[in-house]
Amino acid sequence: MRLILVGPPGAGKGTQAARLVAKHGIPQLSTGDMLRAAVAAGTEVGLKAKAVMDAGGLVSDEIVVGIIRDRIGEADAQKGFILDGFPRTLAQAEALDQMLAENRIGLDAVIELRVDQSRLVSRIINRAEEAKAAGQPVRKDDDPEVFKQRLEAYNRDTAVVIPYYEKNGLLTVIDGMQPIDDVTAAIAAVLSKLDERAESR
Repeated sequence: MRLILVGPPGAGKGTQAARLVAKHGIPQLSTGDMLRAAVAAGTEVGLKAKAVMDAGGLVSDEIVVGIIRDRIGEADAQKGFILDGFPRTLAQAEALDQMLAENRIGLDAVIELRVDQSRLVSRIINRAEEAKAAGQPVRKDDDPEVFKQRLEAYNRDTAVVIPYYEKNGLLTVIDGMQPIDDVTAAIAAVLSKLDERAESR
């Protein structure tokens, strides 16, 4: 099972990915975690990434795809994986497709957690205010201005991958405003249909 979870920050991708990992025993591949691991391991791609990051630059699509290529070749990813936070751009989506084709594997589904972004911002503002009222520090991700910037970046760069996967017949949209357990159940229903299709081939 090879999945991509897409949706804006705060949509609940991390929560759902963790549940899928626990249920299906496949790894969640976060580009940030993979970059840090590749740098720590001193792999060829990791050394390239380190050089770019040390110089204060942004890691190229080529390097990120190289890190993913290395990671999905590891034993725990042979049964499948969940990509969260990648691809972030159309160029990355196309590079991922090419890399998967070279490895003679494909994606099973792209699941978009669709949410009302105005309500997401309100939720973050409320959470920040509650933390302040309780005398707790506001998490960086819960700073409303930081969150709005992340949302703008998502809408500018990442949202374009959704029609790309829709055109390829891989996209399923799930209402991410539902309670968490209902979102989990909706994802399980999508994956169950995929299993039925695979068995009938």
